[in-house]
This record gives sequence, structure tokens and C-alpha cells, in this order.
Amino acid sequence: MGDLLLVRHGETEWSLSGRHTGWTDLPLTERGEEQAKSLAPLLSGRPFVRVLTSPLGRAVRTAELAGLTGAETEPDLREWDYGGYEGVTTRAIHRGRPDWYLWTDGVPAGTEGHPGESPHQVGARADRLLAALAAALDTGDVVLVAHGHFLRVVTARRLGLPPAAGRLFQLATGTLSRLSTEHGRPVIAEWNTRP
Repeated sequence: MGDLLLVRHGETEWSLSGRHTGWTDLPLTERGEEQAKSLAPLLSGRPFVRVLTSPLGRAVRTAELAGLTGAETEPDLREWDYGGYEGVTTRAIHRGRPDWYLWTDGVPAGTEGHPGESPHQVGARADRLLAALAAALDTGDVVLVAHGHFLRVVTARRLGLPPAAGRLFQLATGTLSRLSTEHGRPVIAEWNTRP
């Protein structure tokens, strides 16, 4: 059984300021580009049976700068749809909803086409992705280049935990994490690795 490698895209202006960045397509900052380039030595020389990226530019660019070739874009790798909280910081949300917590409360509807997603809905997307990757993982390593909250949900679901357990896995920008197996069961083998 292969490993599932998770690459969180490099820094953007909104990730730096703590704004919820779901479907807004922001470029990497200069530091974000450097973070992405720094991942290349961790990924080079390693064969992957599949390389998938979110269709958003920050993930696609991270894959390119990290030296990943042959990447396919996968719509299910998009970040959480934050609905009405897109572009808003947690601090600002807490002014009106002091007890709000993304992992249990989800988000309010946003503009047309962005109704927001609950943790359960994001978990269903992660489950669909993991099911589609099962055959590939039987033959080798797979790498996903995507976004913080979504990759945290993928981790929870791969480990057999509920989607909201993604709250347990802090994931920094421009990092590599690896989910492997031990005695036939999924485990975290590396987390938040930087060169």
C-alpha cells in the first residue's frame, strides 16, 4: 500500500492575515513561492502513481514550484466553501458569534454559487476523493496539493475519524505531510514537514 502525501499550498495574503480563503483564487505571496520551491527536495526522486491538485491557482502554482509534474486538477480538492464567511477572519466572526467554531457550526450561506459547506459536506467530499484514490494507493504513492482545512478533513477521514476531527491537525502553509500504514491501518507518518 502506498502513502498519501499532502502538500498545503504556500502562503497567500489571506492565509497570512487569517482570512478564510475558500474559493477566492489568490496568488502566492513571494514567501509562499519560496515555501513551495523549498518542498522540491522533499519530493524529488520519489515516484508517484498520481499527482492531484486543487484547481485553484495557489495549489497549481505550489505543485509547479515544488517540481511535481503530470499533475491533474481535481475539483474535489477545492478548499471548504466558507459561504458568508469567505474573506472574514475568525476574530471578526467572533465579534458577532463569540462561540462560533468552524468544525462544529459550519458557515452561513454566501453569494450565489457559494452556499457554504458543513463539516459533514466537506467530509463527504473527502470520502469521495479517498474512494477514487483507493486503487492508485494500492499500487504506489499519491500526492495531493490543496488547502489547509480540506486536507485536515482528508486526514481525519483517512484515519477513520469524523470530519470535525480535522480540528486536531493544525496544518501550516508550504508543508508536506504523509499518511502511511502500519499493520494495514492508516497512520500519520509525517506532519507539517519543512526542509
